[in-house]
This record gives sequence, structure tokens and C-alpha cells, in this order.
Amino acid sequence: MEEGQGGGSCAGSAGNAFLIMRVSLPNLFQTAFVWNNMEEDLIDRLLETLWLDRRLSRNTLESYRRDLEKIARRLSLCGQTLRDADESDLAAAVYVAGEKRSSQARALSACKRLYIWMEREGMRTDNPTRLLKPPKIDKNIPTLITEQQISRLLSAPDTDTPHGLRDKALLELMYATGLRVSEAVRLSFGNLDLDRGCITTLGKGNKQRIVPMGRESVYWVERYYKEARPLLLKGRSCDALFVSQKKTGISRQLAWMIVKEYASQAGIEHISPHSLRHAFATHLVQHGLDLRVVQDMLGHADLNTTQIYTHVANVRLHSVVKEHHSRN
Repeated sequence: MEEGQGGGSCAGSAGNAFLIMRVSLPNLFQTAFVWNNMEEDLIDRLLETLWLDRRLSRNTLESYRRDLEKIARRLSLCGQTLRDADESDLAAAVYVAGEKRSSQARALSACKRLYIWMEREGMRTDNPTRLLKPPKIDKNIPTLITEQQISRLLSAPDTDTPHGLRDKALLELMYATGLRVSEAVRLSFGNLDLDRGCITTLGKGNKQRIVPMGRESVYWVERYYKEARPLLLKGRSCDALFVSQKKTGISRQLAWMIVKEYASQAGIEHISPHSLRHAFATHLVQHGLDLRVVQDMLGHADLNTTQIYTHVANVRLHSVVKEHHSRN
């Protein structure tokens, strides 16, 4: 069960379950009032601090909010709040049976952020998450997408139509640069230097990086910008590079639908916009590019994050050798 609305067991479950059953209707209203105001205010203050101090992205902050609200709801079922919960309360709220380990680990990470901040601000004298450990998570190896599959995907859009030309430019750009989908849909023409063939983008934590585009990507983006974009906007102005028929910038959801649609046409399963980022990195490593250069292009803070693509490339290498070597 992917649990998001409550349902975690309380610390001292038998006694607390009995306590919950005895809660009167007025007390339930009172609990809701506490959650709607005090807990929400606490979460808001934390997120504001994280945005000001660390410049975390909107998506990251929204993820923290969802996880902290989930834990707060679970705690409220046991008559506890984020402000007062102890280690056993939080353990019961985080480690819920049947929930994905990755969800538990993410929620615990958000809680650790909260209590480090509360301790620093003098709201608490202890950190109840200090001894809580994230569950072990099997490292997910990105799905192998071959260069042949990428070629089929990039050939799928009908470039004789404005939408098809836009989609072609978007797919070419994402594969050529390894941009996150959120970075791609935020692009404006001012982020591009087509003469030099590069893009300036802001990644996680508002960290700026410059990524080369490649000749093919430059060609299709320039064609889209001159031929298709004016037809889609119909005289309207819009800062976004990639625009929709609504005459606004495309959303992450639309970018996801674009990738899925053409992947289906190309006969490719299990692919998403992030798969293009994985393919970009894996293919660069396969062709011998230094891992630290790939790290810089992806905007990874830690080289260990990038090293997964070495493993992916090795898996691909082994499969090729197994298929073609006479002794296999």
C-alpha cells in the first residue's frame, strides 16, 4: 500500500488505538484545528528557510511539504504533533508496513531536515530523528536504452507540422544535453547560444551550468523557433522556448506525454523524459567520455551519483560481448 493520508501505527499501538477510539468529536475538531494552523505554520517556516538558505527547487520543496504533511497526519492520529513527537512516535509514523522503502526514506529525510532546523532555532533541545536510520533500498539501475532505440524515437515526430517540429526539437535537445524535464520546460530563448551551440540552465539548488547542444540539436531548435513557434503562439508573446497550443510554455506533464507518445510509435517501452537523461549519460560513458565531464554536464553534486552510468555501460558491454563473441 502506497500510503499518503494516514494509517501508520502509533507508538505503543494497543494503548494508543484505545485512546483514539475514545476521542470525542469536539476533540477531533480540535486536532484538525491544530493540524491546519500550527503544523502548517511550522512546515511553511521550514520551507521558507530552505528556500532562502539553500535555494532548493520548487519541486524539492513541494516534496518536503507532502512528506511532512503525511507524517503530521499520522502523528495526529496518535494525539501527537511534529513539535512534540519523540523518537518512537516518529518511527511509527515513518516505518509503515506495506509502504515503499523509498517513500519511507524520503519522509525520514524530510523529518531530519525539520528537526535539525528546530534544534538550531531553539524550538527543541533534542533531535528525535538522530538515531533513526533510512531503510535499505536496492539501487535501481536505469533501464538500458540503446542508441538504435533513441534513433527511432527521434525519427518519430512529423516535422511537417508545427507540433511535430516542436516535439522533434524538444526530444533532440533533451537527448543532446541531458537536461532534466523541469529544466527543459523552463528554458527561454535567452538561455540558448545557438552560435556557440550551448545552453545555460539552472539545476537543483539554482546551480548554473553550461551544456553543449550538438549540431543536430541546434539545427532542430533553430528550425522550430523560426518556423513552428510563431504558428503556435499566433502573435502572442511568451518567454518560454517550448510553447503549447494554449500559447504558454509547455508543462512537465505535457513533456512526459510527448515522450510517451513517440516512444509508443517507435515501439519502445518503459521510457520517460528522465530516460533521455539516462540515455545521454550512458551513451557518453560508453563512448569513453570522462566521468567527471559527464558529472558536470548532468549537474550532479556528487560523482557517486554519476557512477551509476558506468555500471549501466558495463551491463551493456557484457550483453554485446555475450551476443557476438564466439565463445559465449
